[in-house]
Amino acid sequence: MMKIWPFTRKGVSGFSAASTATQVTEGIDANGLTAVVTGATSGIGVETTRTLTMRGVRVVLAVRNVDAGKNLKAKILEEFPAAKLDVLELDLSSLASVEKFASEYKSLGLPLNVLINNAGIMATPFQLSKDNIELQFATNHLGHFHLTNLLLDAMKKTAHESNREGRIVNVSSEAHRFTYSEGIRFDSINDESRYNRLQAYGQSKLANILHANELARRLKQEGVRITANSLHPGSITTNLLRHHNFINGFIHTLGKLVLKDVSQGAATSCYVALHPQVEGLSGEYFMDSNIAEPTSQAKDVELAKKLWDFSLKFRQA
Repeated sequence: MMKIWPFTRKGVSGFSAASTATQVTEGIDANGLTAVVTGATSGIGVETTRTLTMRGVRVVLAVRNVDAGKNLKAKILEEFPAAKLDVLELDLSSLASVEKFASEYKSLGLPLNVLINNAGIMATPFQLSKDNIELQFATNHLGHFHLTNLLLDAMKKTAHESNREGRIVNVSSEAHRFTYSEGIRFDSINDESRYNRLQAYGQSKLANILHANELARRLKQEGVRITANSLHPGSITTNLLRHHNFINGFIHTLGKLVLKDVSQGAATSCYVALHPQVEGLSGEYFMDSNIAEPTSQAKDVELAKKLWDFSLKFRQA
């Protein structure tokens, strides 16, 4: 059932907020590509994984719950018996787990064409990660930052040997507009007394965009055939707001009339990951399967460089 206004306008790409993941990848043959999808068993991660698989991509499900990953694999295989799926454990809030995942991935000897940094948590009460970093920043940004760095050599090797463009996709959010006034609180990431759960979420989503932009700049400098982009999936009826009972209740009643369902929510991720229209585009921010305009903070080159250097300081002890 269509969960968003049916009269939504199409953008330059020919797609709109109402377009589904199936529609934006129609006619695309992605056989021979290998992708990693973080958070593959929850929300839009499920539909992203399913759609990539349907188009011929071999997908590695990077998941915190391995049993849930195996269940999703079995479900997709029922629908697409020829699907190629692997399940590996990944807890993005733990740098040790990130390093273990990267090591296990390399041991599989698989190429890597597409990395979709999709997993995320939203508006959680203040909590520190296993590495003593504020949980939303640790999970949504730092885990993905280090995962990307650890898998980059495999992507470069694949791009060179296959002569096919590699794509890194960071799932951000329009919530990046509602971060703290300074954008990233470098000096007080772990300050509980100044913590605001929604602004902290916005901070982590701003970090996703800045990460993609700085990575795009570096890859262009290297002359590597890999792009890095970020996106807003849309306002979706998922369980991300489970920590806000009132808002969550509203969303799952009246909100269902105007919010995207998971197939529409996964569309932009699948579009940026696979569509020929995105070939060669890097350092862009997408929404509703079209290029969109983020905030001036999100385009701040110096802020992106500062975040990159700041993020490198966090390593497994």
